[in-house]
Amino acid sequence: MKTINHLQTKPSSRYNDFDPEQEGNKNTKFADLIIDGQSLYQTLKEHDMVPVLGWGSDEYQRQIIDYFLLKQAHPYLYHRYPILVCPWCADEECGFISVLIERKEDVIIWRDFKLDSDKPIDIGPFYFKWADYKKVINDTFGTAGIQ
Repeated sequence: MKTINHLQTKPSSRYNDFDPEQEGNKNTKFADLIIDGQSLYQTLKEHDMVPVLGWGSDEYQRQIIDYFLLKQAHPYLYHRYPILVCPWCADEECGFISVLIERKEDVIIWRDFKLDSDKPIDIGPFYFKWADYKKVINDTFGTAGIQ
């Protein structure tokens, strides 16, 4: 039996209030993904991307939630989904980190993290209980509003 991970989110932003790097940069606000108490954003911060959940237009947020809940496949990544994207525009052409998301009975699995869909990143896999996962993902809607 695989260890079940605990997923939660919290509102976060690219820069803290006193960070001199935010001068002239977009301080994107988002729903940070916290896995077993560890921020996914902080873990992958070296790539200068932000989590996809909790920001952007209403339509964009609903589409991302549908991806994470496996209601629709990504148009060209299929069962891989962008999980961190460009903090300026969220456009995947600017670069992204993706994850393979699978559901096996009542467990969701995140595995095979990749930078730009072809360079492996050594984190995961993570296993989440479906009911808890579904609630956490749905609750990200509107975390940081429209940006």
